[in-house]
Amino acid sequence: MLARRLADRGVLGVNRRNADYISLLNPRRFYPLVDDKLRTKKLALAAGMAVPELYGVITTQHGVHDLERVVDGREAFVVKPAHGSGGNGILVIAGRRGRLYRKVSGDLLDSSELEHHVSNVLSGLYSLAGQRDRAMIEYMVRSDPLFEKVSFQGVPDVRVIVFRGYPVMGMVRLPTRRSDGKANLHQGAIGVGLDIATGTTVGGVQGNEPLAEHPDTGEPVAGLRIAAWERILELAARCYEITGLGYLGVDVVLDRDRGPLILELNARPGLNIQIANRQGLLLRLREVERDGDPQAPLAERVAFARRRFALG
Repeated sequence: MLARRLADRGVLGVNRRNADYISLLNPRRFYPLVDDKLRTKKLALAAGMAVPELYGVITTQHGVHDLERVVDGREAFVVKPAHGSGGNGILVIAGRRGRLYRKVSGDLLDSSELEHHVSNVLSGLYSLAGQRDRAMIEYMVRSDPLFEKVSFQGVPDVRVIVFRGYPVMGMVRLPTRRSDGKANLHQGAIGVGLDIATGTTVGGVQGNEPLAEHPDTGEPVAGLRIAAWERILELAARCYEITGLGYLGVDVVLDRDRGPLILELNARPGLNIQIANRQGLLLRLREVERDGDPQAPLAERVAFARRRFALG
């Protein structure tokens, strides 16, 4: 059977991920900690972890009229649904021109259009289950110069899979024209594998198609080394303690001025990271199960991962 052959090669499938890892290691009572981005942000702040600054939260339709006060004097900001998924509903304002707001694409919005978007967020248009939502207004991340030549408009992020407190696999998600500047693989962003030992990119994939160059810039995607890599691994691994989730995805952005920032967490991370890395997760998970200690200090867990899962 195909599933058996893939498993023998270390590829983790959806059914096994759900049955053997998510259902056993991620108690459902902890899901709200990561499904609600506002709760995630507060949780990280309480633990002293760096996150994009929160400017304000709009919770009611009447409160939409407070939006201009929240963003007054701010040239750039992001509107984000607290319960959104897949990048849906995220609006990035990169600048202002008089009373108009300029999106990353260059398109301009007036105040009524911006308020209409926030109103849609509150109505649950972009939320996970269509429930009423809250609109978060926060700092717009400025991408690290490292990614300038391999990203289209938006801000790349780093996804790290953390298993029992060990960072076992990572990738960079690079926005493209096809993804409308969003770092979302399902919308057309590129997934680029990372050497856990060094934070060096090793090759890319768009959908299921491998690629060596960014389709919009023509620049090679392999060979980039993230300078703050150890800090990113430490941030990701710490999320195990603050959430109680044994299998999770941690998304980190690298801001040019503020360094690594926790963006969001995911209790049900996808499996495309295996395609980006040209390696399966299963063997790494089994290695942690066999030799790892979930109670080990943070530095030891990170060192274990960098030593055991180095490429080459």
